[in-house]
Amino acid sequence: MPDADHPSPGYRGMVKHGESPPPPGHDRQTDTRTVTERESKVPAAVVQDDNGNGTAEAAWSESVPGELAGAGVGPESWRYWIFKRVPALDSLRTYSWQAAWCDAVAGLSVAALAVPQAMAYALIVGLPPQYGLYTAMVMTVVGALLDSSRQLINGPTNAISIALFSALAPLAVGENGNVEALVRAAVLMALLVGLIQLAITLLRLGDLTRYISHAVIVGFTAGASAMLLLDQLKHLLGLRSVGSGQEHFLVRFWRTWTEGGGVHLPTAAVGLGTIAGILSLMFANHWVGLRRFRIPEFLVAVLLAGAVTYALKLEEFGVRTVGEIPQHLPRWQPPPWDWRLATQLAPSALAIAILGLLEALAMAKAIAAQTRQKLDVHQQCLSEAVANLAGSFFQCMPGSGSLTRSAVNQMAGAVSQWSGIIAAVAVAFTVVLFAPYARYVPRAALSGVLIVTAFRMIQYRELAYYLRASRFDTAIVLITALSAVLISVEFCILIGTFCSFVFYVPRAARIHMARLTLTPERVLREAQPGDTLCTRLLVFNVEGELFFGSAPDLERHLEQIRRQCGQLTRIVVLRLKRVRNPDAVCLRLLDEFVADLQARNIRVYFCGVRRDLAEAFDRCGLRQRLGEKYLFLESAATWSSTLEAVRQAYTELGDDLCPYCPRRNAPSEPPDWYYMI
Repeated sequence: MPDADHPSPGYRGMVKHGESPPPPGHDRQTDTRTVTERESKVPAAVVQDDNGNGTAEAAWSESVPGELAGAGVGPESWRYWIFKRVPALDSLRTYSWQAAWCDAVAGLSVAALAVPQAMAYALIVGLPPQYGLYTAMVMTVVGALLDSSRQLINGPTNAISIALFSALAPLAVGENGNVEALVRAAVLMALLVGLIQLAITLLRLGDLTRYISHAVIVGFTAGASAMLLLDQLKHLLGLRSVGSGQEHFLVRFWRTWTEGGGVHLPTAAVGLGTIAGILSLMFANHWVGLRRFRIPEFLVAVLLAGAVTYALKLEEFGVRTVGEIPQHLPRWQPPPWDWRLATQLAPSALAIAILGLLEALAMAKAIAAQTRQKLDVHQQCLSEAVANLAGSFFQCMPGSGSLTRSAVNQMAGAVSQWSGIIAAVAVAFTVVLFAPYARYVPRAALSGVLIVTAFRMIQYRELAYYLRASRFDTAIVLITALSAVLISVEFCILIGTFCSFVFYVPRAARIHMARLTLTPERVLREAQPGDTLCTRLLVFNVEGELFFGSAPDLERHLEQIRRQCGQLTRIVVLRLKRVRNPDAVCLRLLDEFVADLQARNIRVYFCGVRRDLAEAFDRCGLRQRLGEKYLFLESAATWSSTLEAVRQAYTELGDDLCPYCPRRNAPSEPPDWYYMI
């Protein structure tokens, strides 16, 4: 948005002094409601998705602090605190049977996807499938109670599972690894991730995630998907896993392909058949037009694979299944604490905690943009932290907001956070009622689910866009993606973020300077190559961040001004409207510049100076050195302080005119001054 001393870049032409260009969107209707009115409960509205289906807003209206106040629940009330920290309880005050029906349909749809996904995500890490199901129960319930987003579904996710696999790989030795040690490490990791996320929430650092470039996220999804695809090929094709966790992932991959005994045809047939079934059902959902009833493609494909395995007795032909799943719900059990193991896991826990917040906030913001609901970033961070902490007491692996299950939840018409609770309850009933039949589910079928998920996880359009946009974005995407495969999945985001700052700082450190000239028509504009410039008065426009990184660039520009000042130069005007965040290094350079020119009997004017910049000048003594009458603060009128400084400069020059002075060559004395945008 244009500020007081600089017009909108989109407005071209000459503007008279004292007038302002029309602001962007000036013809739009202004929202005259008060803050309380805007935050109060708004009428429900039907929002349709891409397929034309009604979504959450059909039976739900936003519950916000303004509504709480209207209900007589003040900030000092304990009920206000409970409703604010447990949004799911707050939603019950306006809940309806229609909303309950929408949530039930959405919750069952999510559960149909969550069961095969949770089992598959546990297998990524090397855990028995029940631990993924436990995570899909506990984390989903706790997250739903505390989520700021009404449609976000928490639980095991693809990205977190891949990062956890990368972090815990040294604790498992091939297929014969110590599963109990792996379970203890995964549960301890959930505890550490929850503690780190809780610290981020209490320090209110959650909003700092916006400084992580989206190019990093795009590169991470591409790299993590590639690693997941490569890792699951052995299960899909029936290869025997070769290598230890201490070896690099690519080394294990190569040894598995060269020493793993070759493709097992029955296993490959089951895995590829599962992928074909999933793709066929996805085609049916997308093209046949099943709007009211969406086929749960993952669940149906896995059930069919299990039925075929049971009917044809494929276990006798060497097709491996997931094995027995205990027919009980997760039990309360404090997480095992091991200082040595916690120290080893702490760096990975930090990376996974940040990744989890990024994943959840990205999906929550995407949902909020579509449903126009208000999102509390800090409340969402608290939800992720408490969900991981609670999960660690029920033998859960770390989790986050699921992109796929949240999307299904929203498309199925979820109205409130209770759809997530219904989904978790449905998963629990599935475990209690059907756990004995899980022993017939082939691992190749779950690998097929993961491979399809890996391809869907890649953001193809955004990946192509970022690779074309600029060399900066291309480098960030490629570095992050390659780091995921070559170094570590859990650290690739930190590597990509570090590189993005390394690449960005030199760009942010650039100082831009342009010479301005006053034409005979009294139009102040940027000097062109063919212009004849005044030798008595020099006017410059300076823009950029005045921090230590830009000091060399600023020093170079100031030295250039010194060289342009000749024996006849009397006054130099610097327009500083677009300089920001001055630090001591750059302030000292400006102080030395003013002192040097004053020693040469050249007066220096500063114009367009913002209040914060003027206060910095005052603290370091530069304001006193410059002189109060030569410091022109910004004003409401566009370019007025700059034109005022130029007018005062010509008044001070008096009759000392250079041969090219606009006052000498002006055909008349126009009463007004202008500037050229």
